[in-house]
Amino acid sequence: MKEFILASQSPRRKQLLEWAELNFEIIVQSTDESYPADLPIDQVPVHIARQKALAVKTHVQTAFHKQYAAMPILAADTIVVLNGKVIGKPIDKEDAIQILESLSGQLHQVITGVVLMNGDQEIAFSDTTEVKFYPLTHTQISNYVDKYQPYDKAGAYAIQEWIGVVGIESIKGDFYNVMGLPVSRVVKALEHL
Repeated sequence: MKEFILASQSPRRKQLLEWAELNFEIIVQSTDESYPADLPIDQVPVHIARQKALAVKTHVQTAFHKQYAAMPILAADTIVVLNGKVIGKPIDKEDAIQILESLSGQLHQVITGVVLMNGDQEIAFSDTTEVKFYPLTHTQISNYVDKYQPYDKAGAYAIQEWIGVVGIESIKGDFYNVMGLPVSRVVKALEHL
């Protein structure tokens, strides 16, 4: 029996929730990922996650998806922040290389916003992990981008790929948060619901 709806098409979030042995249905709706310019940075991914959850909530309330209307909805969004600036997903190879060169040798934050909706009840929070890369060469970065094509990833990298295995000097916080979901906090929030 499915316990909740995951409002995300991220294969990493799906994998993490499967590792936690949770039962869920994936339903996604396209969502505007813009946010107010004056929003505090740690609230940016929460705002975007809320938009994703609301879009799915509206969708499942239609007649076609009535069987899902009473299920809680889990949505998440992850951003990378360097020197107080949000780093988005790269638009092409050159952009991915430029992003990774800016992160090379630097400490940055990965913030995942989580929103759980169950009827009128909402649990929302963000989780921050600090990540520091070793200095990376242009060749290493270019080879990584060519092989892994990280165009769907905030900050142009996935911690569980080569660049994370070889290039990360330190992590302070939840490793799985960098993958896209602070799973232990999500499980506790689901239990609370």
